[in-house]
Amino acid sequence: MPDRPRRTAADLLVECLEAEGCRFVFSVPGEETMDILDALSRSERIRHITTRHEQGAAFMADVHGRLTGQVAVAMATLGPGATNLVTGVADAYLDRAPMVAITGQTGSDKLHKEAHQLVDIVRMFGPVTKWNTRVERIDAIPEIVRKSFRVAELEKPGPTHIELPENLAAMAPESGDATQPLEPTRTYLPEPTDEAIDHAARLIAASSRPIVLAGNGVLRRHASEDLRAFARGLHVPVAVTFMGKGAIDDRSHLSLMAVGLQARDHVLTGFDRADLVVSVGYDLVEYAPSRWNPEGTKPIIHIDTQPAEVDADYRPTVELIGDIGGTLQRLLRALLPVGIGGRDATARHASKEILVNADLRTALLHDLRAYEADDGFPIRPQKAIADLRRALAPEDIVVSDVGAHKVWVARLYQAYQPNTVIISNGFAAMGISLPGAIAAKLVHPERRVVALCGDGGFLMNSQELETAKRIGAAVTVVVWRDDGYGLIDWKQRNEFGRPFGVEFGNPDFVAFAESFGIAGFRVSSAADLYPTLVRALEVPGPSLVEVPIDYRENLRLTERLGALAVGAS
Repeated sequence: MPDRPRRTAADLLVECLEAEGCRFVFSVPGEETMDILDALSRSERIRHITTRHEQGAAFMADVHGRLTGQVAVAMATLGPGATNLVTGVADAYLDRAPMVAITGQTGSDKLHKEAHQLVDIVRMFGPVTKWNTRVERIDAIPEIVRKSFRVAELEKPGPTHIELPENLAAMAPESGDATQPLEPTRTYLPEPTDEAIDHAARLIAASSRPIVLAGNGVLRRHASEDLRAFARGLHVPVAVTFMGKGAIDDRSHLSLMAVGLQARDHVLTGFDRADLVVSVGYDLVEYAPSRWNPEGTKPIIHIDTQPAEVDADYRPTVELIGDIGGTLQRLLRALLPVGIGGRDATARHASKEILVNADLRTALLHDLRAYEADDGFPIRPQKAIADLRRALAPEDIVVSDVGAHKVWVARLYQAYQPNTVIISNGFAAMGISLPGAIAAKLVHPERRVVALCGDGGFLMNSQELETAKRIGAAVTVVVWRDDGYGLIDWKQRNEFGRPFGVEFGNPDFVAFAESFGIAGFRVSSAADLYPTLVRALEVPGPSLVEVPIDYRENLRLTERLGALAVGAS
């Protein structure tokens, strides 16, 4: 065994991660990260989770950041290890989740020439990170780590990246023990000016039918209670983006549920009738403004931590930039004495004008409840959603994959609390649900966690079943099986009248789960669904439930919502 320094650059890096409060490093071990792994083996404050694919590692760090607002690390070796991280890093970039990616690299003495597995990782990560760099001086590691965590967590949060060449990782810091981690500092968001608050309050008070569009920023900034108080205090309806689910309790009559179906969806009639949109924590990557403001003429008040993105259909009249919760509190105080359109919340409630699309909300909920006792098989999506909601407590977490099921989750699965429905809809990456659910279980071990996925998305990262089994993450994987890429099938039928290239075969999912030593269940009838979900959720370790699904409902849903929208316009 070669002589090694008592304290290496890798040791210093891990010390800096500890100083930042990092709790998890997710990685696939590699030759060029062995020194970092060796240093992690001695850490008592950071848990290393070995994953079965680098994409799984990145998705775990991604969802950890969504749920906590704090950084976890996804680590990979050079070359193919680093390229495998990219999808998960890009997802964190557009879903606004803080994380730090760390990659190994060949020795710095080879970076100027062709070498085994050498690609320019820093350039490759540039478009999908907020900041990234290569370590070239070991003594710079404390500054690099501090900046990486700070930039990742600052609004709007996202991923950063550090590359550490393997020869530097094994060397001692140039200044020896004098080089120490930097302590984190706290940053406070500013507040809008009194003039800006007054301007926004006058606009809202002068409106008759305002509507709130709430996005992921409300959850990110822990402003859900402030949003709910704002809606109740003024009796204003709230629609959420897919990533904003839980910002308002969907049981409230003020909730217009999630907006984002590709057809002319029922909430859009609320936007059509509204004479003012108050967007709160809304990000354009979540749902394009052209879908709900196609003429680009709708008056908008923008409440967020950052100024609005330039967009022809999103031109706010006034922007309130700063802490979202504090802004909502101040705006509510300014409006309570005057109300909206000269009426306070009680008068607006009595007039019923507030629920500009109550007929459509009622129809949607009726559609859901009408299928609660449906005995059709394969199972209708509405039935599958209703039984899953019934099987879970308000605080339990559903991590949705990407596919046709995502639309049904967003529209019909009612969220009662913040961060209990995790949907990737910025980057919308398939394969996120299982690794994301593992991360959610690590963050909230006291809650039940479900990975809801289609058969397409599940098989993209199904290898992480072994990770869940090995680390004891008791997640329940619910696979909606239709033997095809259902969302593309849906869109093709709407666009071209027929599908093409979307069918595939599947393994025996129950046997597949059992091969990992995981309990597998197959639903055999509609009546069997709810008790099967309950049994799976009670398993002390990971479990899997296969649900044959009837996606013919997709086209029927499109037709129903189209008819409802026409009737309400």
